[in-house]
Amino acid sequence: MLDDPTPVPHDPAQPEAAPYRWHEHRNADAWVWACAVAIAAELRRDLARRPRSRLLLSGGTTPAPVYRALARAPLDWARVDVALVDERWLQPSDPDSNAWLVKQNLLRDNAAMARFESLTRPGHGMEEAVAFANAHARQDVSAAVLGMGEDGHTASLFPGMAAFDRVLASKQPYVAIDAGGLPGAKQWSKRISLTPNGLAYARSRFLLIQGQAKREVFAQALADGNPKRWPVLLAMQGEVALDVHWCP
Repeated sequence: MLDDPTPVPHDPAQPEAAPYRWHEHRNADAWVWACAVAIAAELRRDLARRPRSRLLLSGGTTPAPVYRALARAPLDWARVDVALVDERWLQPSDPDSNAWLVKQNLLRDNAAMARFESLTRPGHGMEEAVAFANAHARQDVSAAVLGMGEDGHTASLFPGMAAFDRVLASKQPYVAIDAGGLPGAKQWSKRISLTPNGLAYARSRFLLIQGQAKREVFAQALADGNPKRWPVLLAMQGEVALDVHWCP
């Protein structure tokens, strides 16, 4: 169950940001189930109105238990398209890829019937992969699930990234990313990422974070207000509120 929402203090001098809703949970178990229930509710609402629903997921170890819980939701998963927020330049069969994480943790139980779209495919180069992603991305998204690094990055949008302005200005939903030399990217500098334009297709947005360090990073980002320094702020652009789910 959700605990009472506790807002993170923010700077009122930043009125241009879309509102966010802060959901604070007692522990990791409560956080997992609350996140899964909230995401499933968005999918269920969309499936009641449309023939298909689209879900964008992030990688990383943090959301994996949420995906396992979500996989048990009693939805018409055969009408759900699952795609990725971003991907390292790895094949879907690589255990370090986001595709692998989603397949292992979401595409099971009830969700085994969902249709999955990988951002990379064997025998296809980066440009072709980005073009393929963009050809399939121009449709409404029921929910986009985001994460945040301790450097404030979200998706594969890193502070200090080369051509950051070009990425922000892109009219395409996905772009190729070069994150060479940035610690947050680790050894995977070449990536494909959703852009702010691509995120604009999402009718709901979830940021899943844990731990005091991430809470402080989020508060610092809000206080600073500079999306180039704190790309997570890009998730609050536009008219869609960002639902932030946090636990200690």
